[in-house]
Amino acid sequence: MNRDAIKMLAMFTMLLNHIANALLPAGQPLTNLFLFIGYFTAVTMCYFLVEGYGYTRSKRNYAARLLVFALLSQLPYQLAFPDYGMAGFVQLNMLFTLLLCFLVLLVQEKVRDRVLRGVCIVLLICASLFCDWALLAPIFTLLFSWAKNTPARKKAAFAAAALLYGGMAGLGSGSLADALGCAVPVLVSGFVILYLYNGKRAVRGRTFYKWFFYAFYPIHLLILGLLRLLA
Repeated sequence: MNRDAIKMLAMFTMLLNHIANALLPAGQPLTNLFLFIGYFTAVTMCYFLVEGYGYTRSKRNYAARLLVFALLSQLPYQLAFPDYGMAGFVQLNMLFTLLLCFLVLLVQEKVRDRVLRGVCIVLLICASLFCDWALLAPIFTLLFSWAKNTPARKKAAFAAAALLYGGMAGLGSGSLADALGCAVPVLVSGFVILYLYNGKRAVRGRTFYKWFFYAFYPIHLLILGLLRLLA
């Protein structure tokens, strides 16, 4: 599978998760199944963010695209998920989280002083508390940055990500089913990337895919938000 095909799969699993969150009754088997399937997406996008950071010609343009589409997505995100947030604060959408993850990578590359670098990374991780996939996405990013192109490290990074997310879910709910439901999709992402990914982009339609992945996020949230209001 090429990178764009895996990203399309991640968009589909995200859509299932968001349908469950926005439209389906909580606690039902189908709702839980869609939620669990959707956990494939965040870890996959963090992996490709790290990979894309190394390939991009202009880090400034990359960050600007994330920021612009994060801003465009915020109203649709709140429309689809009006109850999201912590302590009464509005929660920021996943593109803001990916922007923070991008800044973590930038700090790792540009800040030479170890203490200052560590402080900046901790602050960025803390900032993610106000975003979707708080704490986890920046930690996934750090794991994949550490792994680089070493197969053994990549396996360890996905295993650690699955253990972290599954462990947090299990401790939070006290349910083994929740722990497995959160850990298994991360391991599936690892299997797809480690054993099925060919390391290439799609041969055709590269410009389409590039902008589709940005545009799909606010558009599908807007549609779900409108459907939620009409339900």
